[in-house]
Amino acid sequence: MRRAVRGEATVVFGLGNPGWRYRRTRHNIGFRVVEEVAQRHAARFARSYRMAVRMARFERGGRPVLLVKPQTYMNRSGLAARAVTVAFDIDIDDLLVVVDDVDLPLGRLRVRRGGSDGGHNGLRSIVEALGSTEFARVRVGVGGSRDGCLTDHVLGKFGRPERPLVRRVVAAAADAVAMILDEGLGPAMNAFNGMDLASPPPAGPPRPVEE
Repeated sequence: MRRAVRGEATVVFGLGNPGWRYRRTRHNIGFRVVEEVAQRHAARFARSYRMAVRMARFERGGRPVLLVKPQTYMNRSGLAARAVTVAFDIDIDDLLVVVDDVDLPLGRLRVRRGGSDGGHNGLRSIVEALGSTEFARVRVGVGGSRDGCLTDHVLGKFGRPERPLVRRVVAAAADAVAMILDEGLGPAMNAFNGMDLASPPPAGPPRPVEE
Protein backbone atom coordinates (compact mmCIF):
# COMPACT_ATOMS: atom_id res chain seq x y z
CA MET A 1 0.00 0.00 0.00
CA ARG A 2 1.37 3.40 -0.98
CA ARG A 3 1.81 5.59 2.07
CA ALA A 4 -0.57 8.54 2.36
CA VAL A 5 0.88 12.02 2.54
CA ARG A 6 1.47 12.88 6.19
CA GLY A 7 -1.00 15.40 7.51
CA GLU A 8 -3.12 15.45 4.35
CA ALA A 9 -5.24 12.31 4.72
CA THR A 10 -8.69 11.72 6.18
CA VAL A 11 -9.04 8.60 8.31
CA VAL A 12 -12.34 6.73 8.49
CA PHE A 13 -12.04 4.41 11.47
CA GLY A 14 -14.64 1.63 11.63
CA LEU A 15 -15.01 -0.03 15.02
CA GLY A 16 -15.35 -3.77 15.46
CA ASN A 17 -13.67 -6.97 16.60
CA PRO A 18 -11.36 -9.00 14.33
CA GLY A 19 -12.09 -12.59 13.39
CA TRP A 20 -14.90 -14.53 11.73
CA ARG A 21 -16.59 -15.18 15.06
CA TYR A 22 -17.58 -11.51 15.28
CA ARG A 23 -18.04 -10.74 11.60
CA ARG A 24 -21.82 -10.31 11.49
CA THR A 25 -22.41 -9.13 15.05
CA ARG A 26 -24.01 -5.83 15.99
CA HIS A 27 -20.72 -4.60 17.43
CA ASN A 28 -19.07 -4.98 14.01
CA ILE A 29 -21.34 -2.78 11.96
CA GLY A 30 -18.55 -0.17 11.85
CA PHE A 31 -16.38 -2.72 10.04
CA ARG A 32 -19.18 -3.42 7.59
CA VAL A 33 -19.61 0.25 6.76
CA VAL A 34 -15.93 0.83 5.96
CA GLU A 35 -15.92 -2.42 3.97
CA GLU A 36 -18.84 -1.05 1.93
CA VAL A 37 -16.94 2.21 1.33
CA ALA A 38 -13.87 0.22 0.26
CA GLN A 39 -15.90 -1.89 -2.16
CA ARG A 40 -17.36 1.20 -3.81
CA HIS A 41 -13.84 2.49 -4.48
CA ALA A 42 -12.28 -0.88 -5.38
CA ALA A 43 -9.94 -0.42 -2.41
CA ARG A 44 -8.46 -3.50 -0.74
CA PHE A 45 -7.56 -3.92 2.90
CA ALA A 46 -4.02 -4.90 3.84
CA ARG A 47 -2.70 -5.84 7.27
CA SER A 48 -0.31 -3.55 9.12
CA TYR A 49 1.14 -5.50 12.03
CA ARG A 50 3.08 -2.46 13.22
CA MET A 51 -0.12 -0.49 13.76
CA ALA A 52 -2.38 -3.49 14.50
CA VAL A 53 -4.90 -2.54 11.81
CA ARG A 54 -6.21 -3.54 8.43
CA MET A 55 -6.15 -0.51 6.16
CA ALA A 56 -7.35 0.42 2.68
CA ARG A 57 -6.50 3.57 0.77
CA PHE A 58 -8.16 5.52 -2.03
CA GLU A 59 -8.43 9.13 -3.17
CA ARG A 60 -11.58 11.21 -3.25
CA GLY A 61 -11.59 14.77 -4.49
CA GLY A 62 -7.81 14.64 -4.80
CA ARG A 63 -7.38 13.86 -1.09
CA PRO A 64 -6.12 10.54 0.35
CA VAL A 65 -8.64 8.62 2.45
CA LEU A 66 -7.57 5.82 4.78
CA LEU A 67 -10.16 3.22 5.82
CA VAL A 68 -9.10 1.52 9.03
CA LYS A 69 -10.29 -1.61 10.83
CA PRO A 70 -8.46 -2.02 14.17
CA GLN A 71 -7.27 -5.53 15.00
CA THR A 72 -6.92 -4.82 18.72
CA TYR A 73 -10.44 -5.83 19.81
CA MET A 74 -13.03 -3.26 20.71
CA ASN A 75 -11.94 -2.18 24.17
CA ARG A 76 -8.40 -1.44 22.93
CA SER A 77 -9.40 0.48 19.80
CA GLY A 78 -7.54 3.53 21.06
CA LEU A 79 -4.18 1.80 20.63
CA ALA A 80 -4.81 1.44 16.91
CA ALA A 81 -6.29 4.93 16.62
CA ARG A 82 -3.25 6.42 18.30
CA ALA A 83 -0.84 4.44 16.10
CA VAL A 84 -2.54 5.54 12.86
CA THR A 85 -2.98 9.19 13.78
CA VAL A 86 0.67 9.45 14.86
CA ALA A 87 2.04 7.54 11.86
CA PHE A 88 0.17 9.72 9.37
CA ASP A 89 0.13 12.94 11.41
CA ILE A 90 -3.66 13.03 11.41
CA ASP A 91 -5.37 16.01 13.01
CA ILE A 92 -8.41 15.29 15.17
CA ASP A 93 -10.53 17.22 12.64
CA ASP A 94 -9.61 14.65 9.98
CA LEU A 95 -10.70 11.59 11.97
CA LEU A 96 -14.14 10.04 11.43
CA VAL A 97 -15.23 7.09 13.59
CA VAL A 98 -18.05 4.76 12.52
CA VAL A 99 -19.54 3.00 15.53
CA ASP A 100 -22.54 0.93 16.62
CA ASP A 101 -25.02 2.60 18.97
CA VAL A 102 -27.46 0.64 21.17
CA ASP A 103 -29.28 3.86 22.09
CA LEU A 104 -30.48 4.24 18.50
CA PRO A 105 -32.97 1.83 16.96
CA LEU A 106 -31.92 -0.17 13.94
CA GLY A 107 -32.58 2.01 10.90
CA ARG A 108 -31.37 5.27 12.43
CA LEU A 109 -28.05 7.10 12.02
CA ARG A 110 -26.60 9.98 13.97
CA VAL A 111 -23.83 12.14 12.51
CA ARG A 112 -22.09 14.50 14.91
CA ARG A 113 -18.78 15.82 16.19
CA GLY A 114 -17.74 15.35 19.80
CA GLY A 115 -19.81 14.20 22.74
CA SER A 116 -19.38 11.52 25.36
CA ASP A 117 -18.48 7.90 24.72
CA GLY A 118 -22.04 6.92 25.66
CA GLY A 119 -20.74 3.88 27.54
CA HIS A 120 -19.20 2.42 24.38
CA ASN A 121 -15.89 0.75 25.21
CA GLY A 122 -14.38 1.39 21.78
CA LEU A 123 -15.16 5.10 21.88
CA ARG A 124 -13.92 5.32 25.46
CA SER A 125 -10.62 3.74 24.45
CA ILE A 126 -10.18 6.20 21.57
CA VAL A 127 -10.98 9.21 23.76
CA GLU A 128 -8.45 8.06 26.35
CA ALA A 129 -5.75 7.37 23.74
CA LEU A 130 -6.20 10.64 21.83
CA GLY A 131 -7.03 12.84 24.80
CA SER A 132 -9.98 14.38 22.98
CA THR A 133 -13.67 13.83 22.31
CA GLU A 134 -13.71 16.24 19.36
CA PHE A 135 -13.60 13.75 16.52
CA ALA A 136 -16.53 13.20 14.16
CA ARG A 137 -18.71 10.10 14.44
CA VAL A 138 -21.28 8.26 12.40
CA ARG A 139 -23.28 6.39 15.02
CA VAL A 140 -25.19 3.47 13.52
CA GLY A 141 -28.23 2.29 15.45
CA VAL A 142 -28.31 -1.40 16.28
CA GLY A 143 -31.16 -1.31 18.80
CA GLY A 144 -31.11 -2.01 22.51
CA SER A 145 -31.17 -5.31 24.36
CA ARG A 146 -34.61 -6.71 25.14
CA ASP A 147 -33.45 -8.86 28.05
CA GLY A 148 -31.01 -6.36 29.56
CA CYS A 149 -27.82 -8.28 28.73
CA LEU A 150 -25.93 -5.70 26.71
CA THR A 151 -22.78 -7.76 26.10
CA ASP A 152 -24.68 -10.70 24.64
CA HIS A 153 -26.74 -8.26 22.58
CA VAL A 154 -23.86 -6.44 20.88
CA LEU A 155 -21.87 -9.64 20.40
CA GLY A 156 -24.91 -11.37 18.93
CA LYS A 157 -25.77 -11.49 15.25
CA PHE A 158 -28.68 -9.75 13.63
CA GLY A 159 -31.78 -11.90 13.29
CA ARG A 160 -32.88 -13.06 9.87
CA PRO A 161 -35.83 -10.61 9.72
CA GLU A 162 -33.44 -7.73 10.46
CA ARG A 163 -30.91 -8.48 7.75
CA PRO A 164 -32.55 -6.68 4.79
CA LEU A 165 -32.76 -3.54 6.93
CA VAL A 166 -29.16 -3.98 8.07
CA ARG A 167 -28.02 -3.99 4.44
CA ARG A 168 -29.88 -0.72 3.82
CA VAL A 169 -28.40 0.79 6.99
CA VAL A 170 -24.85 -0.14 5.98
CA ALA A 171 -25.39 1.40 2.53
CA ALA A 172 -26.85 4.58 4.05
CA ALA A 173 -23.98 4.89 6.52
CA ALA A 174 -21.52 4.54 3.63
CA ASP A 175 -23.46 7.30 1.84
CA ALA A 176 -23.08 9.45 4.96
CA VAL A 177 -19.32 8.85 4.99
CA ALA A 178 -19.15 9.89 1.33
CA MET A 179 -21.10 13.09 2.00
CA ILE A 180 -18.86 13.97 4.94
CA LEU A 181 -15.79 13.50 2.74
CA ASP A 182 -17.26 15.58 -0.09
CA GLU A 183 -19.30 18.28 1.66
CA GLY A 184 -18.45 18.22 5.34
CA LEU A 185 -20.23 17.32 8.55
CA GLY A 186 -23.06 19.87 8.45
CA PRO A 187 -24.71 18.71 5.20
CA ALA A 188 -24.41 15.08 6.32
CA MET A 189 -26.07 15.89 9.65
CA ASN A 190 -28.97 17.56 7.82
CA ALA A 191 -29.34 14.69 5.37
CA PHE A 192 -29.04 11.68 7.67
CA ASN A 193 -29.91 12.56 11.26
CA GLY A 194 -33.65 12.59 10.60
CA MET A 195 -33.65 9.47 8.46
CA ASP A 196 -35.50 6.37 9.62
CA LEU A 197 -34.84 3.47 7.28
CA ALA A 198 -37.15 1.22 9.28
CA SER A 199 -40.19 3.31 8.36
CA PRO A 200 -41.99 2.52 5.12
CA PRO A 201 -41.43 5.10 2.38
CA PRO A 202 -44.17 7.69 2.04
CA ALA A 203 -46.90 6.81 -0.40
CA GLY A 204 -46.67 8.56 -3.74
CA PRO A 205 -49.43 10.70 -5.23
CA PRO A 206 -52.60 8.80 -6.09
CA ARG A 207 -52.64 7.43 -9.57
CA PRO A 208 -55.39 8.77 -11.85
CA VAL A 209 -58.32 6.47 -12.38
CA GLU A 210 -58.80 5.54 -16.00
CA GLU A 211 -62.38 5.76 -17.21
